[in-house]
Amino acid sequence: MRRVLLPVLVLFAVLVVIAIGVFIWYLIGYNMAVQKDQAADAAWADVEAQLTRRYDLVPNLVATVKGYAEHEEKIFTELAEARKSYFAAQAPGEQIAAANRLEGVISRLLMLTENYPNLRAAETFLSLQDQLEGTENRIAVARTRYNEAVRDLNTFARSFFGRFFVAQAGVEEAQYFEAPAEVAETVPQVDFAD
Repeated sequence: MRRVLLPVLVLFAVLVVIAIGVFIWYLIGYNMAVQKDQAADAAWADVEAQLTRRYDLVPNLVATVKGYAEHEEKIFTELAEARKSYFAAQAPGEQIAAANRLEGVISRLLMLTENYPNLRAAETFLSLQDQLEGTENRIAVARTRYNEAVRDLNTFARSFFGRFFVAQAGVEEAQYFEAPAEVAETVPQVDFAD
């Protein structure tokens, strides 16, 4: 009887060890999917914070430039609309589109200063321009970190076992924050002919 019982105990012990190993493997993979998702969400929150800072600076910049460029109402309207669409956006994709739209309008606004030497020398404008440039740099850094977190999450989600864990955790692939081709390839133009 002991001879029969010993192999059964060994088999039972092996099955318990395998079950514990599978459970630990599942726990690690599941937690990794959740951590990568949270890292992407945190990186997006950093991007949002910098975009919000940009959108808070824009009205001050616009007010300063308006005094010098009364006839450039179209740019001011576009800035207001881009700012409004950003705050109305519900998903990161919509916010990315609004942010990209604002980038183009801001660059046109800053090009206006070339035609107004007094504005370029105004202390308020210079301060706002410096703050906006600093914010743009912060946005670039936050965007890079976000895209790295998205790449990490999406790579894991496409891996053989990662796909399983991502599905178990209810995590979805994230969207990169990329500038649209027309913004990236086009130099902003300011036309005073109108």
